[in-house]
Amino acid sequence: MAEFNFSTENIKHQWKTNKRFKLGVYISGGIIAGLLSFLSYRQFFWLPADKKADDGWWIALNLIEKDSTDQAIKILKPFVKKYDGHTGGEIGQYLLATQYMKKGEFQKALKELEDVSVNDTYLSTMTIGLQGDCLSELKKYSEAAEMYNKAAKNIDNEYTSPTYFFKAGLHAELAKKYKEATAYFTIIQDEYPDFAAQKTIEKYIARTSTVTNK
Repeated sequence: MAEFNFSTENIKHQWKTNKRFKLGVYISGGIIAGLLSFLSYRQFFWLPADKKADDGWWIALNLIEKDSTDQAIKILKPFVKKYDGHTGGEIGQYLLATQYMKKGEFQKALKELEDVSVNDTYLSTMTIGLQGDCLSELKKYSEAAEMYNKAAKNIDNEYTSPTYFFKAGLHAELAKKYKEATAYFTIIQDEYPDFAAQKTIEKYIARTSTVTNK
């Protein structure tokens, strides 16, 4: 297998043109997102909440699972407006944002995510992370890096934290903030050795640290 070119220009090119490369960056976060969504759902399901609010987002979730994106949005938009502030309403708003993302409407998704307010730490972490994804798609790399950093620190564990620090590092580099990128990659090296080994994080540190002062 040919060795990947880790130059800054190449990674920018790959990020903009190679869907598989971008998918590779997101994939570990996507797997985690599925797990955390399940955990979040399980916790919310048992929390006392307005039954109609719960029923509303549950119907939308069934449509989402069937890839009925437009139908899910059609149900979720009035539902979110009606149950804003309810637990179910906030979950519905999170789901609505994911459907906008699915359609490539990242500005709309970002607006919804910014208004999501939940007590569940896992879901709030995913909400922050998705804001980073939206900012990335909008090519606001510096803001995306900051959002990923926030997500990484929202709850410290061996799964979400290094994943989001890694994404923060990649986006800081895309924003030409090489010191910040090196700092994010170094956190992974120092605090999350398993993830660091999986990503061979020293390659990223070597790449960004050599241009720190440029």
